[in-house]
Amino acid sequence: MTTIAHPTSLMRVHRQRSLATVLDGKLFIPEHAAYDQARLAWNVAIEQRPAAVVLPESADDVAAAVLFAREHGLRVAAQGTGHNPGPLGSLEDTVLIKTERMRRVEIDPTARVARVEAGALWQEVVEAAAAYGLGSLQGSSPDVGVIGYTIGGGASFMGRKYGLAANTVKAVELVTAEGQLVRADQENEPDLFWALRGGGGSFGVVTAIELELFRITGIYAGILWYPVERAGEVLQAWRELTHSRLPDELTTVGRILHFPPIPEVPEPVRGQSFATVEAYHVGDPATADQLLAPLRALGPVNDTIETISMPALSSVHMDPDHPAPNGGDGLMLAALPPRAIDEWVSTAGSETKFPLLSVQLRHLEGEFARAHPENGALASIDAKYAMYANGVAATPELATAIHAQVEEVKRTFAPYAARHMYLNFAETNRPANTFWTEHAHLRLQRIKAAVDPDDVIRANHPIVPAR
Repeated sequence: MTTIAHPTSLMRVHRQRSLATVLDGKLFIPEHAAYDQARLAWNVAIEQRPAAVVLPESADDVAAAVLFAREHGLRVAAQGTGHNPGPLGSLEDTVLIKTERMRRVEIDPTARVARVEAGALWQEVVEAAAAYGLGSLQGSSPDVGVIGYTIGGGASFMGRKYGLAANTVKAVELVTAEGQLVRADQENEPDLFWALRGGGGSFGVVTAIELELFRITGIYAGILWYPVERAGEVLQAWRELTHSRLPDELTTVGRILHFPPIPEVPEPVRGQSFATVEAYHVGDPATADQLLAPLRALGPVNDTIETISMPALSSVHMDPDHPAPNGGDGLMLAALPPRAIDEWVSTAGSETKFPLLSVQLRHLEGEFARAHPENGALASIDAKYAMYANGVAATPELATAIHAQVEEVKRTFAPYAARHMYLNFAETNRPANTFWTEHAHLRLQRIKAAVDPDDVIRANHPIVPAR
């Protein structure tokens, strides 16, 4: 295995200082006053109580944390923001490495590559790239971590045109279960490089990643808003649009929204419900206008679609930009017949007994569906739509009600489910073989056995080493 030569290599550090000294001020155990703050996930509805938390500031710190865990017979889990922590389960035997202090972003405008440290958020990358007239395959939320999103696949709103973010990765730097800092790319550690592009976080603690950028300075994007009482006709019209011969440049999202009557929600929509269609077009706005004309003919109460900058794109989908108590889960759909829309509206529309904040369907296909030989573990997505339903789980009672309603939505769409799930939309435990093809899953297990036979590295959707 090829390791990276570091000017302050961990081996030299160990000759001079103990692990405890290396991690001084960065290691927190339950007795520490700062432990409760350090252990928090972005999804504050999930209670995380690891054996210890480490807040590294460098790759050497990460390596020291892995060796500390091994020295104490503990496992390791890495977390950038903690957007999808639920499937991890108990962390009582685990050192949680939270990379939030590692935020460096470097842009090479000539090569069109961003080098991003493990704690960086998408908005930080988007703004840095935009300064050079470049764009990235960013997530829907400005404060989603780049690493977890990308190694889980990375389904951008521009993915119908450019594919999965995982398959735009040029290189990955990570610390292995043995505490070695390794660089994986097409020439070095090609098996590990393949696994890290859509195989999740089971193979090491990623410390930095290099991503391809695109010459995109703006995008024609926004939302068509309709009263929720018109959800049936609006979402049927949206479905018909997605069944037409759409260019890859256009991505749309059908959605039912129920805004709670709380001060955090902007006054114009507070306490109100809507059916919406989001549009994201990488190309001539006139082409998008022609395609969206049937939806506009239905008379939206608001139309916010316009040409916006890449940094502004992060706010279109209205994901929260700060930690919040979330309860949600997803499902991938292989089909969406007209009756599925009727069932969706019945389950999540205006007559819903317990309305969720959001139930959305994202149209996929396009480049998402094309598997190229050079792609990674998630070579493509064999599904036509991605469904995600969620609510604000502000209290345990609300969390229970939200979970029950999310499960009801999943049951509604279950007859149309695709064979495989998508890592980043799965917030409950699923069998590993439901995320990848049989061939890819078996290869991932073999790679896990080669790099981490003792299963030290944990992930929210784990790969078990082949035996």
